[in-house]
Amino acid sequence: MIDLHTHTLLSDGILIPSELARRAEENGYTVLGITDHIDFSNFESIISSTLKVAESINKSMKIQVIPGAEITHVHPVKIPQLVSLARKAGAKLVIVHGETVVEPVLKGTNRAALEAGVDILAHPGILTEEDAKLAAEKKIPLEISARHGHCLSNGHIVRLWYKYGFPIVLNTDTHSPENLIDDNFARTLIISAGIQEPDVKRVLDNTSAIVERLLK
Repeated sequence: MIDLHTHTLLSDGILIPSELARRAEENGYTVLGITDHIDFSNFESIISSTLKVAESINKSMKIQVIPGAEITHVHPVKIPQLVSLARKAGAKLVIVHGETVVEPVLKGTNRAALEAGVDILAHPGILTEEDAKLAAEKKIPLEISARHGHCLSNGHIVRLWYKYGFPIVLNTDTHSPENLIDDNFARTLIISAGIQEPDVKRVLDNTSAIVERLLK
């Protein structure tokens, strides 16, 4: 299991990073992206802490932790700047909290994230055809989500994936232990989102490709 979107008590999760990693490892995870929420007020401290704990975990556990961050509720015009700052601060994985149907994310966030070249656009439920085309052109992965609420738009994302062919990945957006899943349930979620059985491997391969690129 590879999961590139999770949270700890460094933002709004309930587990310290080491416990999240251990529970994920016990659940069969091989790679875990820790992507706590950031804006301009906290990106330096969050990324610094995540880098330190990832280094420690990667030396002591079998699981591989990728230190990242999720840009959340930042005004679209400011997203490119924060993407750059987060990468300079050392985040290996930068995602943006997309325009979900269950939170008041500003319109234009999806487009700004794509134009900024993020690694993943998370749960972009209110996705336009134009932004789907841009994601395909820029080969930016869009996320279908296992998280309650965000998952309501998975079918919409999958429909546009079949039409435009942007990379698509499944993540959990874990905030608590019960949000972690295993490989079998991941496959079930992918299929339930509307992806045909022969295409499940394509989704899993997309996630593996992101990891290979990030760990180069």
